[in-house]
Amino acid sequence: MNKLAGLTNTSYRRGLAFFALAFVMTWSTWGAAQVAPGNPQNGKVLYEKHCLQCHGQNGDGQGPDMKFLKVQPANFHSLTSRSKTDEELMTIITFGAIFSPMHGWADRLTEDERWDVLRYIRLLAPFNPMAFQSPRLDRLEG
Repeated sequence: MNKLAGLTNTSYRRGLAFFALAFVMTWSTWGAAQVAPGNPQNGKVLYEKHCLQCHGQNGDGQGPDMKFLKVQPANFHSLTSRSKTDEELMTIITFGAIFSPMHGWADRLTEDERWDVLRYIRLLAPFNPMAFQSPRLDRLEG
């Protein structure tokens, strides 16, 4: 005998909705509980030693060496920088940026140290995926 035959359409939908809600709540709390790698206190020390000269004290790209560079260092507060994922920034920190004085740090800092620097940069300018949005057509008109 079919076990679902006794269920009404409404009770079946309620059960399915409950299961879906429980599934979403379980996975969303698991994701939120994960801690991003890196120690921002150690990152601050490393940033001040290796990054401050170009990127500035607060990450605005206005470091003391900026005036000697043909390409301005990244401003971590800019919309473009704040919308980059941790993985994108880690790639730049590790391998450098093309057509830029930013060289890779893979041979000078361990992976943990690079994560520390990244975590400190995120304290200066938090990740905001909505920071960089393409222009809307209604803004272009008029």
